[in-house]
Amino acid sequence: MIDRETIDRIFDTAEIVDVISDFVQLKRRGTNYLGLCPFHNEKTPSFNVSPSKGIFKCFGCGKGGNVVQFVMDHEHMSYPEALKYLAGKYNIPVEEEKPSEEDLAQRDMRESMMVLNEFARKYFIRQLTEDEKGRAAGLSYLRERGFTDQMIEKFDLGYCPEGKDEFTNYALGKGYKREFLEKTGLTIVKNDWQADRFSGRVMFPIHSVSGRVIAFGGRTLSTDKKTAKYLNSPESEVYHKSRVLYGIFQAKRAIVQQDVCLLVEGYTDVISMHQKGIENVVASSGTSLTEDQIRLIRRFSENVTILYDGDPAGLKASLRGIDMILEQGMNVKVVIFPDGEDPDSFAKAHTPDEIREYIGNQQEDFIQFKTKLLMEEADRDPVKRAEMVSSIVRTISMLEDNIKQSVYIKAVSKQMEMGEDILYSELQKFRAKNLRDKQKQERRKQIHNRNNLTPAVPAHVTNIIFEEHEKEIITLLLNYGNELLEKDEESGAERSVAHYIINEIRNDALKFENLLYYKLFEQADALIATGKPIDKQHFIQHTDPDVARISAELCTTKYYLHKFWEKRGTFVETAEDNLSEFIPNLIHQYKRKVMQKAQEETNKRIQKAQKNGASQDEIYKLMQEKIKIQKVISLLVENKGIVIMR
Repeated sequence: MIDRETIDRIFDTAEIVDVISDFVQLKRRGTNYLGLCPFHNEKTPSFNVSPSKGIFKCFGCGKGGNVVQFVMDHEHMSYPEALKYLAGKYNIPVEEEKPSEEDLAQRDMRESMMVLNEFARKYFIRQLTEDEKGRAAGLSYLRERGFTDQMIEKFDLGYCPEGKDEFTNYALGKGYKREFLEKTGLTIVKNDWQADRFSGRVMFPIHSVSGRVIAFGGRTLSTDKKTAKYLNSPESEVYHKSRVLYGIFQAKRAIVQQDVCLLVEGYTDVISMHQKGIENVVASSGTSLTEDQIRLIRRFSENVTILYDGDPAGLKASLRGIDMILEQGMNVKVVIFPDGEDPDSFAKAHTPDEIREYIGNQQEDFIQFKTKLLMEEADRDPVKRAEMVSSIVRTISMLEDNIKQSVYIKAVSKQMEMGEDILYSELQKFRAKNLRDKQKQERRKQIHNRNNLTPAVPAHVTNIIFEEHEKEIITLLLNYGNELLEKDEESGAERSVAHYIINEIRNDALKFENLLYYKLFEQADALIATGKPIDKQHFIQHTDPDVARISAELCTTKYYLHKFWEKRGTFVETAEDNLSEFIPNLIHQYKRKVMQKAQEETNKRIQKAQKNGASQDEIYKLMQEKIKIQKVISLLVENKGIVIMR
């Protein structure tokens, strides 16, 4: 427990703007501060911080609270852990007993893995700085690379001793569980066999934005070419490599202060730059740049300068990643180092002023750089030249500012000696495609946010017939049943049109009254239940001639949507172009018509019961049915989409 006096001191000392600035780039707006919310993806700032009130509030997602709440939400910490984090930041002493084995066992998985990573960090540092073998192997290597003790300490560099499972046995002896040694990737476990993953390697801890160790990178000292030079921790509950940038913890303040992030490839590139006083630098650690990494940078600055070693293959491969940066509305520049140089070697061979001067003089706008690079590759090959034009214009189309697009079209037109009208024509195609893609993505989100199912039809609602709707639903089931309707971005789970339709109908115990449509629905359900796709031939060649006939008719039906879709800018002609919205809307309308018809019939039954002098219990029961129907109709109205029938 932390005593009340210490808690009060933490609250009195912790400045909310100072704390949140470690994670978010804040800009003053009057008496408050504004930034991009770290809790949801947004391009327009809606995250407000009030230093006078000591609170934060996002008007986009609704998150809010005091400084401790922010740390709890952002770093997934408990209340005591958030207090300790702030106490550590402001050097406020907190009396704390060392956790026992029992305490460690009671922590949840994520926190247990964090605690183990911190234990490993300290162990590797001791091996590097205090153990004789570690100093001879690991420390001598780092000093040969030119790293000072200050940099070794700043980045928590360490050494994992050579041997099969020396670290693992030490950790087990201290009460840490093998389960978590395996989950963090520090230990490789196969049945009763175990081994240290990073045996004989110099260790590079990978920190979260707040400075907690979430993973490790290990550099081998072996000269065996079969041994991987670098080895990283595997993905885990606490480490997702696509969301992490090496050095972000050490670089975040400098990135905010200088309003630009320098992006390099490897661990040593980052450390060498820091050693020369250039601290606004992070590394993608050799992986292709991801959207999560880009958003992480954008929290601190909208300006990125990418430092390359000049390898042509690497440059070409990285172009897609840079396009993604532009998609996030950021500004990108590129610096190429001389042949044979990379950020690590260049930093070691030059003074801080020379490095800054080189970056300042050599940085080039990305679009112009890409144009020059692709022009050299295309030369006079007409096919490659056409591909080049398309690629460059696609990049320009990702800029949201129309004025910027126009400026780049003019510049690229001169650079490629090509008419602006041709480039503008190509630009319009990409603009239209970008719009369609955004609309599809937005529709997918809307569908996902409906909790997958439309409001349920009450069990007492039966025998309501809308044959035309039954036909529509079966037609879409046969024609598009195997098409992807939605995908959960978090889990990666996918759901087809057939799964959606069958779930909606089955969950409400609705039954098609047309016997042929009912047979088709049941057969489709059976196929899906056994993991088979919806095969049109299965229905068209059915042994029941009536089923075969109606199937052939329905499988040749095309649904043309109302011109209203074009007015909305959706650019669709058939149901296939717009399944993610069309099908849920069709089911929605079907249920709504069923409920409205049920409401009419229930009203008639109530009137008849009252006229015939029915008992109060009978009338009350009918009234309750009516209330249930009205509630479902209200929910359907709330959930309503735009339903356009042919």
